[in-house]
Amino acid sequence: MRKRVLIIEDDYFVRTLLNFLLKEQYEVVSVENGHKGLIWMDKGNLPDLILSDIDMPQLDGFDLLQQLRRSGYYRDIPVIMLTGFDDEATRDRCLSAGANGCLTKPFNPPDLLHAITSALSNQESTTNYAQDK
Repeated sequence: MRKRVLIIEDDYFVRTLLNFLLKEQYEVVSVENGHKGLIWMDKGNLPDLILSDIDMPQLDGFDLLQQLRRSGYYRDIPVIMLTGFDDEATRDRCLSAGANGCLTKPFNPPDLLHAITSALSNQESTTNYAQDK
């Protein structure tokens, strides 16, 4: 069974590019903002990983991440943040907020795929460890 990736990105072209890059390896669902992402998940849909832009209308990436990490149900879903800001402060803020990674747009496709693979692998290791206890 293929892993499901939820793309939350307000830019149509970036969303389309991400979908194109990931659709061969993953089941991809994409929405325009964090609010729509939460609605989709609240309907019983759970992604294995979330790729989220930071700067979006209605519910930005940081607010979304905060809600996910406070939730008992969505807390452990890996989240990789996407940002147009290429600075250390933004990356530090992403990681401090609980993101599993942060990529600067425009991103290199191999870096994106590596970040996704690593986050999913770390998630599986954590889940297996918790189940063994």
